[in-house]
Amino acid sequence: MANFSKSTVPQFSVEVYQNEYLPEGGREVNAIVTVTSTGGGTTGRRSLTGAPAATALPGQGPNAAVVIMVDCSGSMDYPPTKMRNARDATSAAIDTLRDGVAFAVVAGTHVAKEVYPGNGALAVADAATRAEAKNALRRLSAGGGTAIGTWLGLADRLLASADVSIRHGILLTDGRNEHETPEDLKAALDACAGRFTCDARGVGTDWVVKEVTGIASAMLGTADIVADPAGLAADFTEMMENAMGKEVADVALRLWTPVGVEIKFVKQVAPTVEELTERRTQANTRAGDYPTGSWGDESRDYHVCVQVPEAGVGQEMLAARVSLILPAADGTSQVLSQGLVRAVWTDDMVASTSINPQVAHYTGQAELAQVIQQGLEARKSGDFDGATAKLGRAVQLAADSGNADTAKLLSKVVDVVDAATGTVRLKAKVADADEMTLETRSTKTVRVKK
Repeated sequence: MANFSKSTVPQFSVEVYQNEYLPEGGREVNAIVTVTSTGGGTTGRRSLTGAPAATALPGQGPNAAVVIMVDCSGSMDYPPTKMRNARDATSAAIDTLRDGVAFAVVAGTHVAKEVYPGNGALAVADAATRAEAKNALRRLSAGGGTAIGTWLGLADRLLASADVSIRHGILLTDGRNEHETPEDLKAALDACAGRFTCDARGVGTDWVVKEVTGIASAMLGTADIVADPAGLAADFTEMMENAMGKEVADVALRLWTPVGVEIKFVKQVAPTVEELTERRTQANTRAGDYPTGSWGDESRDYHVCVQVPEAGVGQEMLAARVSLILPAADGTSQVLSQGLVRAVWTDDMVASTSINPQVAHYTGQAELAQVIQQGLEARKSGDFDGATAKLGRAVQLAADSGNADTAKLLSKVVDVVDAATGTVRLKAKVADADEMTLETRSTKTVRVKK
């Protein structure tokens, strides 16, 4: 593991879990790559072990900017408490900002408006600006439509004005993105992707899950539902604490492969399933970079699958080299850590047919996310047999992998007859909030027990 001083970046380590043995003629190599970042210096945060994290070094100063985008469309007045809860949540998030962090608040309707500081720039968090910002929130009122692409565009312009490395957005919506086309939203996401990360939240049950999860996915952030607006303040506080915990941005997972090796897929599999294959940017002739976003003290798992040329028993090769890359402003890049994926051909049937536990676990978690989404889609379209089969398989996978949170969400949509066999019955009545929560959180996974 490479060793860097805390004043630059946290320390990163890469561990590779795989069964490197292939039968004669075998070509598919699977590996789970665990990336862990430790030693970041964020005041007040707790480390992965639960011990207090190191405080920021003297003179280091927060190197971050955050824009909070609050839905102020007309539907936020139904019920009126929703707008009040959104104001309170934004206020709580502002209280969580560390001194020195640049920030702004945007009101989102069919247009985006600066609420604070309001001069096309960002304020710097301290006691005075936090108080001013919270005072400005009193002017937030509901009225107008919803065009989320315009909110993201304004956030991007504001964040671009700050000379910082960590740029983050927090976006709250309660309704459908009705006042721009899906193409407009996609164009905005394409323009903003890689420029800042963004967490998205849907409040109530009148928003579209795929819109909110699509925003978070494109922006390498998190998505969730806050079904009861009263829970917004706690959720916003936690989101802002996580944003304040980020120490380094724009880390890429670089995959180098030798001639003849084909990449089948690259995906994040913990803490959520996120497909990265299509996000590759070419680094050089044999290597490509996959974005991972911003990092604090945390650990994530990635599933890499490559196809190697056929080879005979006794031969071995380097199937891929996985590196963590931090780009610098001058166009150079720093290798933070790396690991190797190997292929060894053997005639030992036991060795070549055993599936690595990490690979097996995360293959199941990816299938779990997929069958939940397929099952809910089938249910909405009236294909109740298809829905029962898919959601039954989801119950079975959740039970097998110990994903208790997902199992609990599934039990609100189906009656579980036998989890081990995936025997279920669809519930006749399902609350919108329960169905939307299951869909929104379907990609959340549990770590494999090492």
